[in-house]
Parts: sequence; C-alpha cells; structure tokens
Amino acid sequence: MKLRKQVTVCGGAIFCVAVFSLYLMLDRVQHDPARRQSGGNFPRSQISVLQNRIEQLEQLLEENHQIISHIKDSVMELTDTGAVSPSGHLPFRSANGSWVLPFDGRPTFLAIKPQDCQFAGLRRSHPDVQMLDVYSLLKFDNPDGGVWKQGFDITYEPDEWDNEPLQVFVIPHSHNDPGWIKTFDKYFTDQTQHILNNLVVKLAEDPRRKFIWSEISFLSKWWETADAQKQEAMRKLVHGGQLEIVTGGWVMTDEASAHYFSMIDQLIEGHQWLETNLGITPRSGWAVDPFGHSATMPYLLKKANLTSMLIQRVHYSIKKHFASTQSLEFMWRQAWDTGASTDMFCHMMPFYSYDVPHTCGPDPKICCQFDFKRLPGGRINCPWKVPPKSIVEANVAERAQLLLDQYRKKSKLYRSKVLLVPLGDDFRYDKAMEWDQQYINYQKLFDYMNSHPEMHVQAEFGTLSEYFSAVYKTSGVPEGTRPTDFPILSGDFFAYADREDHYWTGYFTSRPFYKSLDRVIESHLRGAEILYSLAVSNARHAGMEGRYPVSDYALLVDARRSVSLFQHHDAITGTAKENVVIDYGTRLLRALVGLKRVIINAAHFLVMKNKDFYRFYQTEPFLETDDRRATQDSLPQRTLIELDPAGPRYVVLFNPVEQERLCAVTVLVNTVRVRVLTEDGQTLPVQLSAQWSSASQMSAEVFEATFMARLPPLGLAVFHLYDSADSPLTLRSETLLRLPGRGVTARAADPLPVRSLQADGQTFYISSQSLVLGFSGTTGLLESIRRREDLQEVKVQMQFMVYGTRPSKDKSGAYLFLPDGKAKPYSQKETPVVRVVEGPLFSEVVAHYQHFQQTIRIHNVPGVEGLSLDVSTTVDIRDQTNKELAMRLVTDVQSSDIFYTDLNGFQIQPRRHYLKLPLQANFYPMPSQAYIQDSQYRLTLHTAQSLGVSSLESGQLEVILDRRLMQDDNRGLGQGLKDNKKTVNRFRLLLERRGMDNKRDGFFFKYSLFRSFSQILSDEVQEMMDTGVTSFPSILSHMTSAILNHDVLALPVLPKRRGIPPLQTFAPLKSALPCDMHLVNLRSIQNQQDPQTPSPYMAFIIHRLGLDCALEAQNMAFNCSTTQGQLNISGLFKNLDVQLLQPMSLTLMHSGSALANDSSISLDPMEISAFKLKLR
Repeated sequence: MKLRKQVTVCGGAIFCVAVFSLYLMLDRVQHDPARRQSGGNFPRSQISVLQNRIEQLEQLLEENHQIISHIKDSVMELTDTGAVSPSGHLPFRSANGSWVLPFDGRPTFLAIKPQDCQFAGLRRSHPDVQMLDVYSLLKFDNPDGGVWKQGFDITYEPDEWDNEPLQVFVIPHSHNDPGWIKTFDKYFTDQTQHILNNLVVKLAEDPRRKFIWSEISFLSKWWETADAQKQEAMRKLVHGGQLEIVTGGWVMTDEASAHYFSMIDQLIEGHQWLETNLGITPRSGWAVDPFGHSATMPYLLKKANLTSMLIQRVHYSIKKHFASTQSLEFMWRQAWDTGASTDMFCHMMPFYSYDVPHTCGPDPKICCQFDFKRLPGGRINCPWKVPPKSIVEANVAERAQLLLDQYRKKSKLYRSKVLLVPLGDDFRYDKAMEWDQQYINYQKLFDYMNSHPEMHVQAEFGTLSEYFSAVYKTSGVPEGTRPTDFPILSGDFFAYADREDHYWTGYFTSRPFYKSLDRVIESHLRGAEILYSLAVSNARHAGMEGRYPVSDYALLVDARRSVSLFQHHDAITGTAKENVVIDYGTRLLRALVGLKRVIINAAHFLVMKNKDFYRFYQTEPFLETDDRRATQDSLPQRTLIELDPAGPRYVVLFNPVEQERLCAVTVLVNTVRVRVLTEDGQTLPVQLSAQWSSASQMSAEVFEATFMARLPPLGLAVFHLYDSADSPLTLRSETLLRLPGRGVTARAADPLPVRSLQADGQTFYISSQSLVLGFSGTTGLLESIRRREDLQEVKVQMQFMVYGTRPSKDKSGAYLFLPDGKAKPYSQKETPVVRVVEGPLFSEVVAHYQHFQQTIRIHNVPGVEGLSLDVSTTVDIRDQTNKELAMRLVTDVQSSDIFYTDLNGFQIQPRRHYLKLPLQANFYPMPSQAYIQDSQYRLTLHTAQSLGVSSLESGQLEVILDRRLMQDDNRGLGQGLKDNKKTVNRFRLLLERRGMDNKRDGFFFKYSLFRSFSQILSDEVQEMMDTGVTSFPSILSHMTSAILNHDVLALPVLPKRRGIPPLQTFAPLKSALPCDMHLVNLRSIQNQQDPQTPSPYMAFIIHRLGLDCALEAQNMAFNCSTTQGQLNISGLFKNLDVQLLQPMSLTLMHSGSALANDSSISLDPMEISAFKLKLR
C-alpha cells in the first residue's frame, strides 16, 4: 500500500507541474507580439510563425501526455494486476502470470514532427527506367542471338559516321583480386608487383599509352616497397594523365553483402591514401567484377564527388533489353530522391565479360584475335580456334577494317558517337612482353585508322575519365550532368545471371560464419573509432595527451584495412579458396583483438572519476575484454567474472548506439549468489540462469546473471557486482525441460531448479509485458505472436527446410544456387529436446535439433528491446552433402507476391516474386532486414549478418542459413564449399501494426488540439502516395536494427592489489541526437606527415534516416524526438568545444567553407553527410 500511495502522489505532483507549464506556454503564445494582427489579415510570414508555435505546443502537449501516461501505466501495473508481493519486494509474479518489475522511474516521450513523416509520401517523378517495371516487362527467355549469343544481330549503314566520326577510347586495365585463388600477399608477390613495376617503365616509353588502376590495397603495398624513383615515376604518370586511378577504394567492393558502413570506410581508406601519397582525387567509378550492382554504390560515389561510373555484371536479359533501347548509359537516381540531386552517370558494359573477347564488339571470335597476349606460342589461346596475328604493313588494312566493324556494331548500342573499349583481364600485364604485344600492335592499328579519313574514326588509348569527358563534350553538357535524352533509371541490378538459369544467388549466404564475423568487427571498429576520438579529445582538453596511448591509432589503421580488404567481392561473398578464407579470417581476428584493446584503453581513461589517478600500462590492462575467440574460425567465449566475498567486481558497459538504451545485459559469473548495484548504489533486479553444456546438462561452475541497465548514448556506465547472500532482487529462472518419451533425463543434483515433463502436442506459451508467443508442443518452434494490446494472435510459424542440388552436370557451388526443386521440410527421427526458461527479465524457448539449435527469447523490459523477438540459430551442417538449410516463416500476413529487402543496410528495395523466373532467381541479398506487409501488419526480420532471402508464397519469408556443397560451379574457383563452421545466425523479429491515421501527422495527432487548423495552414503538405518503389522502416524498426547490430560490450575491471580508483559514468553527449539521425562514424583523421598517428581532426559522418510513420508508435523507453534534419554540433558534446566544423565530401577529399562553430547543420531524409570536426 505504501508503494502505491507514493507512486500516486508522485504522479499527481508531476501532473500538476505539467498542467501549470502548459498554462504558461499558452499564456506566452497568447501574448506574443508576433501574433497581433491588424484587420484580420494574416501575412504568410506570420502564419508560418503561428504554425510553428502550434507545432511546439502540440509537441509539449504530447510530451506531457506521454509522461503522465507512463506514470498512469506504472500505477495501473502495480494496482490492477492484483499484484501484491508476498514479501513486499519487486520483482514478483502476479496472479495472471506476468512479472512485475521495479518502476524504472524515467518517463520518456516519443515526438516525431509531422514534417519528418512527410518524406515517405512525397510525390516522386517517375524515372524513364524503373527496374521493377523492367522485371515485369521482360520474358527472361534466352533465344540464340547469333555471334552475340545472348543478344541480337547488329547492323549499320556505312555512311552513319560521315558527319560525326566515331571516337574510340581503348582502355588498358588489369583486374587484380585482393585474394581469390591465391591470398592477397601471394597474388602481390607472384603477379601484382610485376604489373606495377612494368607499368612505371612501359607507360613512360610512349606518352600516348594509357592505363587505369583501381585496387588501392595492392597499390599501397607496392608503394611501401618501391624506391623513391619508382614512386616519383608513378606520381608523374598519374599527374600527366597516362595513369588514372578509378574508384580509388581499398578494394572493388562487393555490393550485395557489404554494409554501407564498410563500403564508406574502404572508400575513405583508399581516398585518404591517394590524397597523402599521390595528391589526386578520383573522378570515375569502375566496377567490372562485383556479382550484381546495388543502388547504394552510385549514391556513395556521388557523395564522394565522383561524376561517372561503370558497371558490368548485370543479368544478360537486362543487358540485351538495355542494348536494344540504347539505354546502356543512363542517369542512376535513388528511388527515394524527390528531385535529381542523386543522379549519377552510369555506363553499363553490354556483353558477357570484361575480358578482351567480350569487349571490342559483339563477336568474341573476332575480338579474341585482337588480344595480342594470345599470339601463337604464348600460354593462352583463343577458344574459337582463330589466333591473333601480329600487325604488319601487309595485313594492317584488313585487320583495321575487321576491328572497326566490331567497334561500329558495339557503338550502335549507345546514344553517343563515343565508344569505350576495355583492353584487359584478370592480372594482365604482369610480363613486359604483354605490354609490348598489346601497345605496339594496337598503336599500328590506331595509326592506320586515324590516317585514313574515309574510315571516319579517331582511335586512341584512353583513360576512363577521358572517355566520360568526351561523352559529356559531344553532348554539350558539363561533367556529371545528364546528356540530352539519356534515360533516368532507378532500382538495382540483383540478381545476376551470366548464362541460362545460372543465378548467382548462392553467394548471398556462402560462408555465413565470416559474414557474421565481419559485422561483429564492423560494430567494434565503429565503437573503437568513436571512443578513441572522444578519449583523445578529452585527453587533449585535460592536457593529458602525453599520458594517453595515442599510439593505439596504428591498431585502428590495421583494423580499417583488414575490414576494408574483406569487403572485396571474393571475400565477404564467401567465394575464395579455403586457404584464402583462412588468411582473411586471420586478418579479421587480429583486427578484432586490436579493436578490443583500443576500446578497453579508451574506456579506462573515460570512466576515471579523477584523471590524476589515471595510469596506463601496456602490459597491465585496466579492463578485460567482453569475450575471446581462440582461433579465427571459433565462436566467442564470454569472459567469466569471478566474484569474491572479499569485495565487489566492477563492470563497465559500453553502448555503441547514439540513443539512450534500456536493455537486459547478461554476464557470466561463478556463483549463484549475485547482487548488482548501479554506480549510485541502487540494487537492480537480476535474473539468474544456467549455462547449458548440452540440451539437458547445466554447468555447476558458471551461471548467467541478467540485469536491466539504462545506458547513456555512445557512453560507458559502471556497475558493481557482489558475491552476497541472496538478494531479494536476484531471482532464479524457472526452467522446464520438455523431453521426448525416452532416453534423455535431467540430472538430479542441478545447482538451479529444473522441472521436466514428457512433451505433448499442446501449444505452450511464454510472455512478457509486450508480447505473448505460442510454440508448437511437438517441434518446440514458434507458432504465433500476439502483441499485448491486440486481441488476436498472428500466425508466425517457424519452419526449417532443406534444398538439395541438381543431379545434372550444373550444380550449386560457392556462387550459384541451382536447387533440385522446392525445399523439403527438415526432418529427424528423434523428437527434439525443448528447454523453456522463464523469469522476470527474459523468457526463452530453446529447441535442440541435430543440425541446428534455435533460441527465441523475449525481454521483459520496456522499450525497443522488449518489442521484438531475439532469435538465435546455431547451425552445424558439417556432416551433410550438397544440402542447404533454410529458415522459413509462414504467416497469415496477406503480402501477395511483394516483399522488401534492404540494400547494404542503407535503403529498402521492394521486390516481387515472379513465377516466370526459376526459384533461385527470386532470392536477394539481405544485409540487415527483410519484411512483408499488408493493410494491418508489417513483419520484419532483422539480421546481424548478410544472408540470401526470398518470399516464395504470400505471407512467407525464407532465409538460407548455410550451404554445404561438394563441387565447383565452374566460375573459376575450382572448389566447392566444404569448410563449413559451427555458425550462429542472429535475428530480431518485429511485428508492427499499421496505424493509418498518422501517416502524415507525426506521432502526436491523437492529442492535438489544433490538428485541423494546422492542416489548413500547411499548403506544403503533399498527398501520401503508395508509389510502390519506395518503402522505409519505422523509427522502432531502425532502432531494432541498431541494437541488434551494436551489442552492448560488458568490460570487467580487472582486480587490482592496490584497489580500484573511483569510477564514474561517461556520457559524452550534452543533448540527445534526434532519433532519426545515425552517427555512421567519428573517425580520427590521419596525420599527413605520419599516417600511423592521428591529426587533431576527425570525420563526423552522419546519416538521416528515412521514416515510415504509418506504423503504430510504441514507447521506446528513451526520449525520441526529431528536428526536421537540424543538428547543433556545438551543443552536442559535453566538456568539449567545437574548434572547427567544415562540410566535406564523403571521403574527405573535397571541402566546403568552414561553418561558424555554433552553426546547426541540416540534412535531408536519407542523406549521408561528412564534416571535418576539431574538438578540444
């Protein structure tokens, strides 16, 4: 009773304060001179002021309403559940079976401005080419096209070039994979160093010779070993225009599985290297080998100030369609762009490959005769049985005419009279002889063509940017702008097929262990960058820079480069040889170990209450890491915190998310006697659970302690753990083993209570304050989800399926998915052991099968963490042969044939399931999420690792979890996929209800006094349109993705003989970031003189998220508001002053004018912006 009275009085007091503050607000609005009008006429400027004031008032009303609702709900929870604790303590279980927790005491509000909801529904002009329409239009048949097998016969009139001669740019290139058949280092030693050594000699021999290079990882390695003379020769060739660096990324990134964080990071790493060592900025993008192309790439290149780009691996039917409509060059526009600001000029290569036989024209038999590396007597020849001939005076006329015919035919596929002809292949030009063979023979051909005006052609060696410049010039438009009548395109180019029904959709999942490891390291890299930048800035501010391990910067550089290397299109894709995969894994593990060191060193400095006590010892770390990995291919083992009755252990929790976080944190302890206190001595509820060594065996030495923590954004919080006699707030999980009829029994002498029963077919349930989940009594797998506020449950049935591969000669491999028909249900003889764990902070169901183990956990905490299901699936298919394991969700969501997948964690791409396509063609990459929806619900599967996804029937979502394939799929790898690991795939499943009313009006429409008046005033509001080509996650969905991808790190303080100095929470932000803004990175910029040390500057990279406000708002347990894209940097960081704020291009190579230090920055929805920042 006492507690009920206290809460009621507290609620009443806050209500009074809220009402009084509202009265003052109304009074201020009423007496504002800006509101006085004469004659009843409202000038537009004053209407605008009035409208803003109404909106402010609406927001205040909403914030107060939410605070009062929060108090009311808490009081109701304590009174209406019939919840009277027998002992007077919380938490306890109420009469209806739900757990009652101590009131968190932190009312929160959700206030999304109406303007921030309008973006999703803005009218967008329809592009000339929308890829969803192209897919609907095409038959995807494959008739024989003659010499151009996948195309058509190309004809032309001989006089077509009489008035405007054909301009031909032949572009020599060498495609260097940073790891594939050989490791990165082996390729460098065997081939790449020779290519670059030859390049500096051979290009210098004739100023007409040109070359392009793209992979900075290799160029950087060559530079380190090159003498000053070679370096200067390289600089001279670059600045003289003979050598062009294209794209300039660390690698030619994969575009399917890579996350936009690492796509940006590898681009920055390459561009920063170029700026430091060569003093140049790339202008054109070159992506000839990624297996399909994402719309994210043109956006990132545009933000990095590139003007044009080239792509190659696109489905052969799409290439043919584009060629027939002269649409192979287009302006690539983001589907969400409301104008033309994201337009990027893109050239698509028309034929099968980027090798010489498929680049001079439509007939590979002829083009191969102009690959002079294949001259008779060499190691490679022409498969078409007609070899090249050296060019001599006797044959030059005939040879030139034959080649020109191919050039003319190819040019008929494009709109301009300028032609791009690549001349190269994988690891070409590694021998001096090839440089001579290609350059000397082609120069003879060019000289002949150019000296015969009747041929109406001007041919020369060129660079990629020279080609693009010529296209712009002949069109009479500035660089990077749209040539007249060139089409505008939006959409992407997945999935890729190179021939027949050979779809490259297998690699979306291949080697999922490393796809998962990649994302863990990316989160660590981002966290380490942010903490390091803040620690160094705070050390400078305190005059302690000399005592801080600034040299940790070298660890950051190494990790950036290892993660960047792994974005290569044969690395994260899972399409390299087994020994190369081990090499990548070893580099990634080294990076992870280094990053954990950076994090614990920064955290050590930042949580010290009195910095005078700060001492750094390289050999004696202050903190332990949260977990350890024994080898590059093993799963992590969490660090055990050994409690001692003699005194407390401290643990520092790091929240890498830019919003406050209320979450359940689990640590391993060595005793069941656990008490957890906050920094200010408040005892927290703890749920104590077992560590299970098998389905039914628990450990007697190690236990899991889960407690609820509220963590500051991007901050560090300190908690105290005691070994003490049972605290009333420490409760043991209730565990039930649902066992098959015979064979498996639970041990009698378990340290924690366990019940067991024989499994039956009855549905059983677990619940939290937000969700009720139903599970099959037979399979132990999820059957249904009911949100507490809904009356009806939604069928969400979890199934596991198995695909085989074809019996014919073409089988699935690392690249290709060629199934033997529809998936068959996974089956095993034994009934699974199912473990049900329930407690005050979480409940879970664990189903143990032979080849996988699935855990579905729900957290009984308010906010983001409690609103979705935590799904973890441990897969081990090492004893299988030619099998792929899929997880399928079967629901009653009426999604028809439409589903949605993300591109690179950056944007959502609508998809359609087509019956006219083979099953494997309907799979797409899922780097961070996929969803289905209808008029009532949206069901989103968030993922912590990139995998292949599809929706093969209405209401279904299906993910391939792992693939074990015994053979090569004939794409050059020469191996199957037989090095599978035990892999944990982590997901969050979020069910949201659609709330039709709030599409436009933000999240305070229900309580708005002036809603209709506000709408009358706002003639800027456009009607919502379901365009079908754009879709956006809700704010809750964005936050769910963030917490899944950025785990809280629990860092135990190591016991010290001298005792632990006082520690305190580190909360770096003075004011919260708007909750539609994501801090992509806070990256310390390298010192130009010594790239292994930091400069005083950092890159502040921020992304404003696109929101769908049509889904019901939920209490997210932190104050969430939006600001129409405005962000005040000077008021953002606590205890640090902004000394420089300068807008930059995305990779920091182009700078705008520095802003006043107290300026606000402004971002449009979906925009990513970079700023150079100096804090002190």
